[in-house]
Amino acid sequence: MILKEQNDTELKTFVDALFPDKMSIFVMAGGRYRGALFHGTRFVNQMRLQHNFGILETQVLGQACLCGSLLIPTMKGRENLIFRYDTNGPAAGFCVNADSAGTVRGYLLQNPIPIEKPLESWDLSPFFGDGTLTISRLAEGAREYQSGTVDIVYRNIAQDLTWYFEQSEQTKTAFNTSIMMDKKGRVIGAGGMFLQKMPFEGGKLASNEKLASSGKLDDEWANMDEDELTERVEHAFSSCPSLGQWYSEGGDNDDIIYGLFRDFKPSVAVERNIRFNCDCSKEKFIRHICALGKAELDDIKKNGPDPLEVVCHNCGSVYSIKLSEIFS
Repeated sequence: MILKEQNDTELKTFVDALFPDKMSIFVMAGGRYRGALFHGTRFVNQMRLQHNFGILETQVLGQACLCGSLLIPTMKGRENLIFRYDTNGPAAGFCVNADSAGTVRGYLLQNPIPIEKPLESWDLSPFFGDGTLTISRLAEGAREYQSGTVDIVYRNIAQDLTWYFEQSEQTKTAFNTSIMMDKKGRVIGAGGMFLQKMPFEGGKLASNEKLASSGKLDDEWANMDEDELTERVEHAFSSCPSLGQWYSEGGDNDDIIYGLFRDFKPSVAVERNIRFNCDCSKEKFIRHICALGKAELDDIKKNGPDPLEVVCHNCGSVYSIKLSEIFS
């Protein structure tokens, strides 16, 4: 990827003073829930720079890439994942790719997104229509992706992703994302949170008493009714402030995790750096071009243009390739 630099010095100075971009992965309620909180203000700004997006496009792919980042803690081993949203609305959808190494990239299916009047809110539902949400996972050592698809129900990326986990993976999960912009339409805060109820071992619902006797739960959580715990956790999750605004005002991860979920004794297990990045390169595109059929290569050699200009749809990088580099 050709990394683009931020030329807005005012925005750069503001963002540099914020809490560092990082993902904090935590467990709570005696290991019965896990979660991840991601501060991604720089992450979303880099995505916008790479694609040279407007306000609406930044909101759509920004929310999608934040969700893609939050899917990384659900990966097992060295895994690659594709998160795709296909809709018949004006936005058409997006495709986001994330991997267990902590990199995310993606693109819009429609850019720019057509609008009939100025935006009145950050509600993106008018730009989505009926369609499908698909997650495809390539496990370590596998040759083919395994995919799951659900219908779009809420026309809200985070809520539809929550719906996907409930329907396709039968796992109680919640997602929350937010992007804050200033009066000039610049991203000054962005973040997302993921929370998931942990399944019991063996795919069977074990009793709290059994878990307690095994030492996996302390008495407080072993004696708590399942429905009561779920209700309390859901209430805490829904009480989360706007993460975009939180980070724009200098907030950090620990105050959210240890404050919002204090009743469940959370513990941060690991912190990770998540980047908007792409593995594209000029050399890779040259190899792809050289692999074209003879007729296509003959046409390029005869008619050009010279140099060729190739744009990576995942990150917006533009590569200038001379014909002499292809037909050397």
